[in-house]
Amino acid sequence: PKMKEDNCLHAALICLGMLYYSHAITTEKLNHARPSLHGHHEKGKEGQVLHRSKRGWVWNQFFVIEEYTGPDPVLVGRLHSDIDSGDGNIKYILSGEGAGIIFVIDDKSGNIHATKTLDREERAQYTLTAQAVDRNTNRPLEPPSEFIVKVQDINDNPPEFLHENYHANVPERSNVGTSVIQVTASDADDPTYGNSAKLVYSILEGQPYFSVEAQTGIIRTALPNMDREAKEEYHVVIQAKDMGGHMGGLSGTTKVTITLTDVNDNPPKFPQSVYQMSVSEAAVPGEEVGRVKAKDPDIGENGLVAYSIIDGDGMDMFEITTDYETQEGVVKLKKVLDFETKKAYSLKVEAANVHIDPKFISNGPFKDTVTVKITVEDADEPPVFLKPSYIFEVPENAASGTVVGKVHAKDPDAANSAIRYSIDRHTDLERYFTINADDGNIKTIKALDREEIAWHNISVFAVEVHKQHQEAKVPVAIKVVDVNDNAPKFAAAYEAFVCENARSNQQFITISADDKDDSANGPRFIFSLPPEIIHNPNFTLRDNRDNTASVLVRREGFSRQKQDLYLLPIVISDGGLPPMSSTNTLTIRVCGCDSNGSLLSCNAEAYILNAGLSTGALIAILACIVILLVIVVLFVTLKRQKKEPLIVFEEEDVRENIITYDDEGGGEEDTEAFDIATLQNPDGINGFIPRKDIKPEYQYMPRPGLRPAPNSVDVDDFINTRIQEADNDPTAPPYDSIQIYGYEGRGSVAGSLSSLESATTDSDLDYDYLQNWGPRFKKLADLYGSKDTFDDDS
Repeated sequence: PKMKEDNCLHAALICLGMLYYSHAITTEKLNHARPSLHGHHEKGKEGQVLHRSKRGWVWNQFFVIEEYTGPDPVLVGRLHSDIDSGDGNIKYILSGEGAGIIFVIDDKSGNIHATKTLDREERAQYTLTAQAVDRNTNRPLEPPSEFIVKVQDINDNPPEFLHENYHANVPERSNVGTSVIQVTASDADDPTYGNSAKLVYSILEGQPYFSVEAQTGIIRTALPNMDREAKEEYHVVIQAKDMGGHMGGLSGTTKVTITLTDVNDNPPKFPQSVYQMSVSEAAVPGEEVGRVKAKDPDIGENGLVAYSIIDGDGMDMFEITTDYETQEGVVKLKKVLDFETKKAYSLKVEAANVHIDPKFISNGPFKDTVTVKITVEDADEPPVFLKPSYIFEVPENAASGTVVGKVHAKDPDAANSAIRYSIDRHTDLERYFTINADDGNIKTIKALDREEIAWHNISVFAVEVHKQHQEAKVPVAIKVVDVNDNAPKFAAAYEAFVCENARSNQQFITISADDKDDSANGPRFIFSLPPEIIHNPNFTLRDNRDNTASVLVRREGFSRQKQDLYLLPIVISDGGLPPMSSTNTLTIRVCGCDSNGSLLSCNAEAYILNAGLSTGALIAILACIVILLVIVVLFVTLKRQKKEPLIVFEEEDVRENIITYDDEGGGEEDTEAFDIATLQNPDGINGFIPRKDIKPEYQYMPRPGLRPAPNSVDVDDFINTRIQEADNDPTAPPYDSIQIYGYEGRGSVAGSLSSLESATTDSDLDYDYLQNWGPRFKKLADLYGSKDTFDDDS
């Protein structure tokens, strides 16, 4: 409160001083600047008459203090002309900015007053025009002249900052005096007059961490080693005060939120020295074992940690990766474990910062290590074969029960359970082998043939006795070793031809052999003639020693009339131990040839042609013969059929009654006999009646059972037959084209259907019941009803 009173007193004194100063200056200027409209004579001190020349009004600016709140209007100044004698004949007129509204003038005395409180910050000056005129005639006595009224500033505006709140960042651990941010305030008062707009900045909150430069408003750090991990955000209040910061000045404040940004000034640190983990020996490689985490209070890239295994007996069995989302080290299994081999492992894991700031390298190594102990847990494992696969050999044709080989598996668990063996029968469908369930010996059940199956691939199961679900499987390949049990034979069914005019020692065919045995028991082949015909007079054999042999003519001249076919036995031996041989017969035919040796004809030509008909050709010939026989039978059958009429006329013609509709008779007694043949269509005797009204899409053959016997005279059967033919004919239109009436007479159960007789007689029938038969009989009811009415009326 005391400060407020001092400020008010100080402001009042300044206002009074400015008002007095303004009034004095105005009065002095008016006294020295009164214009004269008429020149006049003035006497000098020595009596000399002086002539004053005519001059216009010369005005300096007036001053009026702003924010004046006194009870009376403020006197701005006084206008007075030297021609004003005070008799009231001169009238002063004021015009221009604010004239008559803000500024008013006493037209007699020329006093100018301000009627409203002025604000320099709204308008700093006003331009006005003054003029003196004759009160009676309004004739200007002086030329108009402009003058300026300036609003004198007082300190009535506090400083204001550009923003109400500021936000700034500065790295932690920054040196003292590091610039953070510059805040700026402005003052609406006149900066050219006094100290009303001279600002000084000071910090009200935020010490001792920050300071501010008094003249510039720059905020700087004031404490060294500020730690973001200890405190991250600071709230600073800055004040700007005018009047140079002296007492009585006005002030404004702003808030600055300063955040310390992170730097890598903290190394990672494990919260414990040892981690305990466990993993089952049944775990597969790549499975996660556990996680470790080194804490780093830094954030962002400064807090990134990479993990690695730097030592330990488990370096080959385990690996570690970094989960950058959780900043954890993930220990994973690298290889398959075996509880029975090793039950525990130890790892030395290191955590290190990825990004290191050289400025803080002196803070120590930005890494930390920890020991990870991993315990292997025992798992119930299936049996394990000593080998991943087995290959055995057995000679073909070996006796049943021959031992092929032995497989062996064991229980890897500490219990070491007994093992039972079996063969997967899906791999040995023919049951060539069996296995001893206790020791794993594989034996043959029946003889093997290499030429049939050279390899047998079977699978053997090993199962723990007390744990049937623990099962292992191993492939076993059994090779059937070849034995020389197949003699060589001709590679093809050879048939040779020799010319009648063949020359001696002429080669006419080359033969080769084939052996089903392996190459060790096959080639090389040896060709020879049997000892009993080694001196064959017709042909000789030459072994080419390349698994082929050539047959040559030993003598000249052959005659197919004498002998057209020769059979030459050839012995072929293989290279096995012991060797096997076979005798193969070569058929040699004698043929006629030209002088160049080209075949012309052989005596076996006719036989070859006769025998050359294939089975397909014979079948085709037989099929043709059968078809021809069927055609002949059908033709004969059709020829034997007779075209007989439906009714065969005998000696006694059968006659029936027919009704003619142009005359009504008395029934059977009043009809004329007619021949039944008139009802019969001669075209339909054979059962088919062609239609004349449509073009049939296909011919319709009526079923044989529907046509009556030719000699039948039963008209009812005849009509029924025609009706059935019409109903079953797909080419017929939807209407009946056959309309046949058998007879009509008194013998009918329903009586006569004709209305001719009833029309000539009086009928006693009552037709009123037709009214109840519905709308379809309405017309008939009207006809008979009207007749009855007419009869009644008559």
